[in-house]
Amino acid sequence: MSPLTSGLLAAFAFAASALGHGYVTTFTTDGKPNQGFLLDYYYDKVNSGSFPDIAAWYAENLDSGFVAPDAYGTTNISCHKNAAPGALTTTVSAGGSITFQWPANWAHPYGPILTYVAACNGDCSKADKSSLSWVKIDAVGIDYTTQTWASQTLINQAGKWTTKVPLSLKAGNYVFRHEIIALHGASTLNGAQNYPQCFNIAVTGSGSSSLPSGTLGVNLYKNTDPGIYLNPYVTITSYAMPGPTLWTG
Repeated sequence: MSPLTSGLLAAFAFAASALGHGYVTTFTTDGKPNQGFLLDYYYDKVNSGSFPDIAAWYAENLDSGFVAPDAYGTTNISCHKNAAPGALTTTVSAGGSITFQWPANWAHPYGPILTYVAACNGDCSKADKSSLSWVKIDAVGIDYTTQTWASQTLINQAGKWTTKVPLSLKAGNYVFRHEIIALHGASTLNGAQNYPQCFNIAVTGSGSSSLPSGTLGVNLYKNTDPGIYLNPYVTITSYAMPGPTLWTG
C-alpha cells in the first residue's frame, strides 16, 4: 500500500469516527431558544479573551469528542473537559420541558440518554463543578421489544431529545447535565464514550420538593459498570442503567 493510499484511508477513518461526535448546539426551555456552547467560542476566548455570555457551560472538547471511562474519576465527567459555568441563567417551569439539539448527523445508535440536575445553592455562574451533587431525572436505555436504543431514537428525531422537568421540583437555580453514552465500542474496557453537557437553568413555579441527596460527578460511574462495559451487538434483554437511581419528583 502506498503512503498516499494509507494516508487517505486514515483520513477517511478519522472522518468516520468524528461523524457521530458532537455537542448540544441549541436548547429550548418551554419553547424559548437558547444558545449552546459552540467550539468557535473556545477560539474566541483564546484570540480575544472573551466569548458570548450564554447559559451553556464552556468546555474544551475541541474534537467534538468524549470523556472516556478511564477519566470517570476526574471532574471532566461532570460537564466535559475543562468545563466552566456559563455566565447567564435561563428559565424553565417546573413540569415544563427542555429540548436539547444535538447534531442531526449523530451516528452512534447504541447507547442511553440521561439528564441530571444539581442545585447551585446560589448563582450558577459561580458553581463549583467538583461539588455539584447530581440527581438523575431522565434516563432512557433500550426498548427490549424493538431493540431500539435511546440514541437511535435521537437520530430518528434529527438530533432532538426532550426532558421533562419534575412538576414538584422547588423553584431555584440549578445546573442541568444532559448526556449521551455511546456504547458502540463498549465491549472493550474503557471503550464507552460519554458526552456530558451542562446548562444553567432556573426552575420557576410552585413546586415544593427539594432534590434528594445526589451524587458527585466523580462517583457517577465506574468503567466496569454493567451498563458501561457490555457487548451492545447482541439481543439485550436486561440493561442496567448507569448512574444513581432515577428521581421523578
